[in-house]
Amino acid sequence: MMREGQLGSVHSWELVTAVDGPGTRMTIFMNGCPLRCLYCHNPDTFHMRDGQPIMAADLMNKIKRMRKIFRATGGGITISGGEVLMQRAFAENILISAKSLGIHTCIDTSGYLGKSASDEFLENVDLVLLDVKSGSEEVYKKLTGRELQPTIDFGDRLSALGKKIWVRFVSVPGYSDPVENVEQVADIVCRWKNVVERVEVLPFHQMGTDKWESLGLKYELAGVEPPSKEDVERVRDQFRARGLEVY
Repeated sequence: MMREGQLGSVHSWELVTAVDGPGTRMTIFMNGCPLRCLYCHNPDTFHMRDGQPIMAADLMNKIKRMRKIFRATGGGITISGGEVLMQRAFAENILISAKSLGIHTCIDTSGYLGKSASDEFLENVDLVLLDVKSGSEEVYKKLTGRELQPTIDFGDRLSALGKKIWVRFVSVPGYSDPVENVEQVADIVCRWKNVVERVEVLPFHQMGTDKWESLGLKYELAGVEPPSKEDVERVRDQFRARGLEVY
């Protein structure tokens, strides 16, 4: 059933406003992720086996009950993670069903598994929240344990398809926030200017530390302080200087 996308592994879902896309949204957090981001605040989503099993039909029943809220606020659903594309078939079933009901759809992804998302899959996605974690291959590898190029390739493909993107960038002091790295991220994002509606600069925080500890995992960024408001604004200004809409 999982192969056909009838059964999924879900961490949780929540109703949020002005987060994870426009309007009030039901954000569904999937289990399973190929990345191991040092600053991940949901390390309990790393493995699919740790999620809550749910049938696609049951999840759609929950989504249907939110339609009035979605219509009133211009909201919809966002499938996040973990990594949404780890459970592509399940996500596709949800996206197709939601679109058939006129619900706005969004996925939040690193793009690392972008090759697995067919053009047909993307036809059912209105907006992509694309996490660009670094512009430097070396820093990206240090932060995530994986390669940067698949994210760039996926963004290039979204741009060619005319698919709307909101870029997300986490500003981590000493890792992703150096001036030269931010410029490299901006260089990448500017390749997609025809579809990038905004860049969201998200300040690094320590709110997930307890989860790492409870899972018996070493948290490498324990000594890293969150960035100052001035440092975050400097990063935002770097993107603004490239003609990008920044939040």
